[in-house]
Amino acid sequence: MTLPQDATIVLDIGKTNVKLVLLDAAGEVLAEQRSPNTIVRDGPYPHHDTERIWEWMLDGMQSFARQAHVSGIVPVTQGATAALVDDEGLVLPVLDYEYELPASQQAHYAVERPPYSATHSPLLPAGLNLGRQLVWQSLAFPRQFRRVRHILMYPQYWAWRLCGVPASEITSLGCHTDLWQPSRKQFSSLVDRMGWSRLFAPLRPAWAPLNVLKPELVLRTGLPSDCRVLCGIHDSNASLLRHLSSSTPPAVLSTGTWVIAAAPGLPLDGLREQADMLANSNALGQAVPCMRFMGGREFAELAGSEVEPCSIADLHSLIERGTLAVPSFSSAGGPFAHRAGFIKGPPPSSAAQRYALATLYCVLMSDYCLDALGVNADGAAIVIEGSFTANPWFARLLASLRPRQQISTTDDSSGTTCGGWMLHHWRRTPTSRKKIATPVQLPGWDDYKQQWLKVLL
Repeated sequence: MTLPQDATIVLDIGKTNVKLVLLDAAGEVLAEQRSPNTIVRDGPYPHHDTERIWEWMLDGMQSFARQAHVSGIVPVTQGATAALVDDEGLVLPVLDYEYELPASQQAHYAVERPPYSATHSPLLPAGLNLGRQLVWQSLAFPRQFRRVRHILMYPQYWAWRLCGVPASEITSLGCHTDLWQPSRKQFSSLVDRMGWSRLFAPLRPAWAPLNVLKPELVLRTGLPSDCRVLCGIHDSNASLLRHLSSSTPPAVLSTGTWVIAAAPGLPLDGLREQADMLANSNALGQAVPCMRFMGGREFAELAGSEVEPCSIADLHSLIERGTLAVPSFSSAGGPFAHRAGFIKGPPPSSAAQRYALATLYCVLMSDYCLDALGVNADGAAIVIEGSFTANPWFARLLASLRPRQQISTTDDSSGTTCGGWMLHHWRRTPTSRKKIATPVQLPGWDDYKQQWLKVLL
């Protein structure tokens, strides 16, 4: 049997799950493996279990090598994460960005960090500003930090382990790190002030092949010796990639643990730090206004452990009774992270109604973020990527609130796999399989939104 040729492996590391996906030359998924992204609680601080991911990934690649001739590997990962390495490997574990860094360090970092006007990176809780992580690590672990040869963004760490070539890349650098100035396409003053310029490897495009797979990994996995390892990309920017070739790029809702609203082409002057609005850098280096909330985490909090998809009757019942979920149900960022979430009105009475309430909440929050970014012109298209595309009501409810805009969903439920494939097949755009959302007719839905806004604001 002839194996499919020119296949791609995408390593997709999100906050909640790790995926390994095998795609053929046309971008069709041939195989997929998943594993939880676990956090190790011992050691100097909570950190990612990189060695478990590494062994799991190599085992998966060995399986994929028997199913196709793989010519490229693309790392795609979460943001706010970096690896400190010397020539041998990690000098400190890869810190979990949800770790609450010592409060005593906060005042010190407030002096060091660049102004929002330069970075468009809002001051965020825990370690969501990568610069704060690095400053704390340099002060708390000076002996180890002196050994650092490279500060690698998380996609480039995995590329380095696979092929041995260090690189930097702008989508991870420009993701609320305080390390990058998206408008100027250069490092921020923090990098110079801390003396880190020498620690960042040369900038490479996300689609650049860095090297072929290390010989010992060829033996371990059975992958071809000419299999190339690409530089890699930040996950929500992978979701955005397929839309950048459009003459009028749509707004994109990348959904997963985080829901990120991205508005390519809109100005940055409307961004507000207090609302957790930021500018990301896309794969082409362009600054993109964004706003986000921890939608996947909040959905899970509201829906509960017993997940049961809802019916339109469940949605209507909550709207008729005026049951509102008012943010926030996660403290890790978002426009209302400083508030404790609560349910106003009669609580949901079943698992299906809890699912319905979580859906209504995430639609309203997404709609709020799109409005705040200025995505409200007639005819402006909005595309939904990621895990919420599997929710039968999410896109249709959003379409009902925005009748003058086309709302559509893609066929990529991860929101990142297609972008990873595109990096390997640069300048090739996959066949679009968007599904236009039909607005759901739900009496009282617009009034429900106004009630929610009244309580919220």
